[in-house]
Amino acid sequence: MATDRTFIETVLDKLQPLEITAKPMFGEYGLCYQGKNFALVCDNTLFVKITDAGAAIAGRVGHGSPYDGAKPAYRISSTKLKDRDWIISLVKATSDALPFRRRGSELTSH
Repeated sequence: MATDRTFIETVLDKLQPLEITAKPMFGEYGLCYQGKNFALVCDNTLFVKITDAGAAIAGRVGHGSPYDGAKPAYRISSTKLKDRDWIISLVKATSDALPFRRRGSELTSH
């Protein structure tokens, strides 16, 4: 099942005032902050990448994979998503801990 537009709009609203971009990907979304992909939204669920900095904030948050074969991520419940201060702190810490993507690292077809 693909993520519906209402859910992604709710996620973006909860992350205000951060300037988050949502990139559509095969019916799902990748979320970027400060030029870094920090999360995926799949099947109406927010999955935030696991980092040491994020772990200090996340506490006892469940883990899950956004799709088969994906690395585990924090699976953000609707209750935690409603805690604006907490989710914004998690996103900032996670993004700060992630490296910038190197130019030329994109896959291309010939």
